[in-house]
Amino acid sequence: MALLQLISTHKPSLKPNTNLPPLNPSSNSSTLHYHSRRRRRQTNSIRCSAYEKHDTNHPKPDDVVELPLFPLPLVLFPGAILPLQIFEFRYRIMMHTLLHTDLRFGVIYSDAASGTAEVGCVGEIVKHERLVDDRFFLICKGQERFRITNLVRTKPYLVAEVSWLEDRPSGDEDVETLATEVENYMKDVIRLSNRLNGKPEKEAQDLRRNLFPTPFSFFVGSTFEGAPREQQALLELVDSAARLKREKETLRNTLNYLTAASAVKDVFPSS
Repeated sequence: MALLQLISTHKPSLKPNTNLPPLNPSSNSSTLHYHSRRRRRQTNSIRCSAYEKHDTNHPKPDDVVELPLFPLPLVLFPGAILPLQIFEFRYRIMMHTLLHTDLRFGVIYSDAASGTAEVGCVGEIVKHERLVDDRFFLICKGQERFRITNLVRTKPYLVAEVSWLEDRPSGDEDVETLATEVENYMKDVIRLSNRLNGKPEKEAQDLRRNLFPTPFSFFVGSTFEGAPREQQALLELVDSAARLKREKETLRNTLNYLTAASAVKDVFPSS
C-alpha cells in the first residue's frame, strides 16, 4: 500500500508520483529488476501479513557481525516484504553463498546524490527461485536494523561489520495514542486519495492489525514509497515516539493537500 501523495515540512518535501515507473539505480542498473505494477500490488498484500508476524526479538545492540551488503535506491523496513531479481554477476555470487549459509544480507539505501547510507535493514530470504540463466528471483523480509561500523571488503561485493539498532524507550510519551492518531490520518489520506483517483471511498479497516507501536511505525514508513530519503530518515530514528510524530506530521500535511485538491475538484470537476 503506497500513499499516493505525501507532503512534508521535512526536507526533501514528499511528492511521489506512483504513476511513474520505479527508478532504476544507475550504479546497479544490471543488478535489480523491479517487477510489474501488478506484481507490486500482489506483494503489498503479502507485506501487510508479514508485518503482523514480525518477530521483535533482536540481537543485542553491542553484537558486531560481518554482513554482506546490497546497495539499492530504496529503503527496507523491519517486517516489510521486498521482491528482487538478481542477475549482476557479483550479486549472483553473493546469493550462491547466502543460500548455503544463513540467507541474510544487508539492504542499504544508496543513490547518486546522497551516496550510501550508514544505516540499513537486514533482508532475510524467505523464498527464492533460481532461473535457468542463473538469475535469482527472491522474496525477502526485513528484519533487524543495523549501522555500518567498518567496511571489511568491497570485492566481489560489499561486506561490512555492523552493529544492531534498537529503539530506546520513549519516556513519558504515549506511543499508543500516537499510533492511533497516525492510523486515523492514514485512513483519511487513503479515503481522499481514492476519491481523487475516482475509486470508491471505502473506509480503510484496521491498518494496525494488532501491531505494537514500534512495528506499526515501520509499517507506516514503508508506505511512503517514492520518498526514499524521508524513509531513510525514519529508519534511522531510534525512538518510536519520534518516528510516529514525524509520520503524523507528514500525513497531516498530506491530508491538508488532498483536502485542498478535493475542493478544487468539486469546483472544477473537468480538471
